[in-house]
Amino acid sequence: MSSSLRKWLPVFLIILALAARLVPGTRTIDDSYITFRYARNLLSGEGFVYNPGEQVLGTTTPLYTLLMAGLGALSGGAQAPFPWLALVINALADAATCLMLWQLGRHLKAEWAGLTAAILWAIEPFSVTFAIGGLETSLYVMLLTSVVLAYVKGKLEWAALSASLAMVTRPDALILVGPLLVDRAWRALRRKETIKITEVLLFVLPGLVWGIFATLYFGSPIPHSVQAKTAAYQLSANEGLIRLIQHYAAIFHQNYYLGAVGIGIGLVLFPFLFAVGARRAFRNEPRLLVYIIYPWLYFALFAIANPLIFRWYLTPPIPPYVFFIILGADELLQIPFRIKMGEQAARRNRFPAPRRWLPAGLVLVLPVASVLSAWQLHPDHGPDRPAPEMAFIKLELLYQQAAEEILPQLKPGDVLAAGDVGVLGYITNARILDTVGLNSSQTMHYYPMDKSYYVSNYAIPAELILHEQPDWLVFLEIYGRKTLSVSTAFQESYIFIDELPTDIYDSHGMLIFRRNISGVG
Repeated sequence: MSSSLRKWLPVFLIILALAARLVPGTRTIDDSYITFRYARNLLSGEGFVYNPGEQVLGTTTPLYTLLMAGLGALSGGAQAPFPWLALVINALADAATCLMLWQLGRHLKAEWAGLTAAILWAIEPFSVTFAIGGLETSLYVMLLTSVVLAYVKGKLEWAALSASLAMVTRPDALILVGPLLVDRAWRALRRKETIKITEVLLFVLPGLVWGIFATLYFGSPIPHSVQAKTAAYQLSANEGLIRLIQHYAAIFHQNYYLGAVGIGIGLVLFPFLFAVGARRAFRNEPRLLVYIIYPWLYFALFAIANPLIFRWYLTPPIPPYVFFIILGADELLQIPFRIKMGEQAARRNRFPAPRRWLPAGLVLVLPVASVLSAWQLHPDHGPDRPAPEMAFIKLELLYQQAAEEILPQLKPGDVLAAGDVGVLGYITNARILDTVGLNSSQTMHYYPMDKSYYVSNYAIPAELILHEQPDWLVFLEIYGRKTLSVSTAFQESYIFIDELPTDIYDSHGMLIFRRNISGVG
């Protein structure tokens, strides 16, 4: 690649990443509003809480929450435009990740593979969707990528700090950081590499500070939401495994135009290409072993734990998985030219330009075209701008409609109960009873429930509503089909207000109820 072209590549990657996020605009996901409400309460003087006076750690991303609060303080305080602040910071984080993937390719003398991985991350629906959706995913992936790039380049203090910040952003960063610590310790013991005190402090201090604060303030540094999700959701034994297999087999979204055949091809082809690329990378840079095993360790741990796998759980392993697949494809496409031109000439990249550019063009164009197939020029809901098809916010728009219907009738001190509390809590600012239990510790007393109460993976216990007596209740009908809808006590205690039409999750509408304070049905 010419030096003049290389000079403009950073500008191109930054513009591409920013445009792919700013053009769709905000399509904020329900969980993001939970983080925004924590940040808003911090700025309002209520503390690090979701409900004032209730010290429950319902967010799994403390660093991102603090970042939102800090940015909010500079742009309107509690009234700051958090969805747009999140979009801008996420777009910048993703642009940084693109630059680092490109640099990782250059480090391996595989610049085209790095560039392709960078372009793919810029337009990847799993990247763009959660950037414009307001989640911490972009910051988290940027920190993980920073850990790896700094580590292989020998910038160990920077790697240590990035690793610590990644773990304060999301605790599952340990899946990458744990093997890296093992590798670092092995190199220190067997290869006599010095571990500096600054490296140790940069790794230990951020996590230690947060851990001490969370223990004193919340009673534990472990987010309450982790325990709540485990208790509230009911899943089949292999649900997580199946979801992960589908994801890894359709990493370039070829299922959009090839259907099940595309998934079948990916099931065999992508692990093979990954193995080829991983072998090439490890031979050139043994420190990359931690990045090589990360996607598979992530796969194994989530398959064994079998949580309800939200879409954003599938995003972190994408950069390394795609990077090594592209690297493997690049390696295989070079074989015919090595045979014809000679191994030494090929390694020096001295065969004629058309033969040099053809493999690079195939490696770049085919995956990019495949990923773009998962975009829509005109989504059927939300802003009429190009966006990934998976940037689905119909449920959030329904909750917004419910919140705006309830808001004029809310009285000070009213409690609003719901299973998805992000949009409702952010718009109404009412005290929330989180029926899943992410932000309401009392909910845990009513789980686990017998499987017979479930129609889908979640159900609201009737006893929770009858005992806690929230003033308002909003839920998808399917969540209460075998609990609330068949409870005579609930029907006597609550007045039906409205049904918002929807078939999301096979539900028969979104229902709004108000507590019957008169005692008359």
